[in-house]
Amino acid sequence: MNGFKPRILCVDDDTHSCEWISIMLKGAGVIGSVTSVCTGREAAELLAKEGFDLCILEYALPDMTGPQLCAEMRERGLHTQMMFFTAMNRSIDREKAFAAGATEYLVKPDDLEIFVDEVVRLLNGRRPLYAVNQTWKFARAA
Repeated sequence: MNGFKPRILCVDDDTHSCEWISIMLKGAGVIGSVTSVCTGREAAELLAKEGFDLCILEYALPDMTGPQLCAEMRERGLHTQMMFFTAMNRSIDREKAFAAGATEYLVKPDDLEIFVDEVVRLLNGRRPLYAVNQTWKFARAA
């Protein structure tokens, strides 16, 4: 792994969801930092000034929708992986998220069993932001 620790931004107005995501990823061996924010504006500011390897988004945020945030980041040229993890299960919600530039769309709690595996897959699917000249393979702890 060459010392790489993924940086993940969790955007959800439910602080318990953010805590649960952090605990689940650390417990599964996805070691790195998880930063949590409650609004789309906070997320946009952090994404613009700090590098994250993955952004886990709720669809419904207090100040905007997850797809609006995702589209704004894509318009700014941000290539961070954007993964939705939300209770919004309508096909139109999924379509809006992917049209905005989402990388993945999982539904709470239905996709709970595959959540960590999808995070690992996304982290393996791109080069880390801060290790441009290194190759790495992130694996779940056994």
